[in-house]
Amino acid sequence: MKRITLDKIASATSNCKLSREVRVGDEFPCQEGDVVAVRILTEKSTYNTLELTTGRFSLLKPGDVVAGTLGHRRALVGYAGHLPKSLRVGDRIQMLNLGGCLGICTSVNPDLGKPFECEVLGQVQHFPYLGERIGVPANIRQGALPLRSDLALHGVPVVGVVGTCMNAGKTFACMSLIQELTRQGLRVNACKATGVSLRRDLLSMEDAGASKTILFTDLGIVTTQASNAPILARTMLTHLATDRPDVIVLELGDGLMGTYGVDAILRDPELAAALHAVVLAANDPVGAWGGVRQLHEDFGLETTVVTGPATDNDAGTELIRERIGVQAFNARVAPRELAGCILQAIGLAEVAR
Repeated sequence: MKRITLDKIASATSNCKLSREVRVGDEFPCQEGDVVAVRILTEKSTYNTLELTTGRFSLLKPGDVVAGTLGHRRALVGYAGHLPKSLRVGDRIQMLNLGGCLGICTSVNPDLGKPFECEVLGQVQHFPYLGERIGVPANIRQGALPLRSDLALHGVPVVGVVGTCMNAGKTFACMSLIQELTRQGLRVNACKATGVSLRRDLLSMEDAGASKTILFTDLGIVTTQASNAPILARTMLTHLATDRPDVIVLELGDGLMGTYGVDAILRDPELAAALHAVVLAANDPVGAWGGVRQLHEDFGLETTVVTGPATDNDAGTELIRERIGVQAFNARVAPRELAGCILQAIGLAEVAR
């Protein structure tokens, strides 16, 4: 083992509560969530920041020593990459997202350029035994909240926010709903159940007024997928329902078609039944039509309201209402109307002030 000083600590490592000075070893289990120290080797002019454990974003520069987590990613708008099968000190891996997910990049989005090249410095060590210098490989499962297979909502209604793809306006819709519901006297808890580790969206929900939030990273997961998404959603919803809020807003990151497990959550009968309302964020009317149809045909769910760029003006909004037969409100220009539609659907229209 050797001692190194970190310049930056990625938000994906938050469960480990790392200090700036860490000890690293040269043996790598290469498991998802393992915390690895790397040195940034290249320079980028776009997609060139790292979300820190504080939630702030910091510009990455060649020479920066960073702690991140091993993981995989398959983003439609971003990088795709997989977990390395083996690692040695001096190997190169890539930074796959802004939250500090590290892996082997296999596909590049031309708008973002190549990802940061990183030199592997060592496997960060965790010391679980007080007073002993016996280290074990640090992994974000350490300190994570335990998973639960049950779903205990105590009658709290859940609003599911899904999208046709990434960057369709899901998080903005969540923020708008949380802010409006809070303004009307309701207590709102919120979570993001699928995606790749990044706290930015959750922090935005807190800024909008969410009383309690949780992210799948808090459960020791870097990247969600079909195999773990349902139990993660059950755990997060149960956790958020313990203090009996008036409503829970559940964001499902990525899109209805993707590899992060959105479909697995919506196919789970108990989770689907827990959704009192479904908000669909879409980029265009055709996407809205396809999303409404897929929710109905594949998951047996009816869309409560459509939002997103497809509703940015009256042309799109009217098309959706007339051609698809679903309510449509823009979260930016008609937040009260959007919230009113949801309140009606979850039976709280008379409770809100």
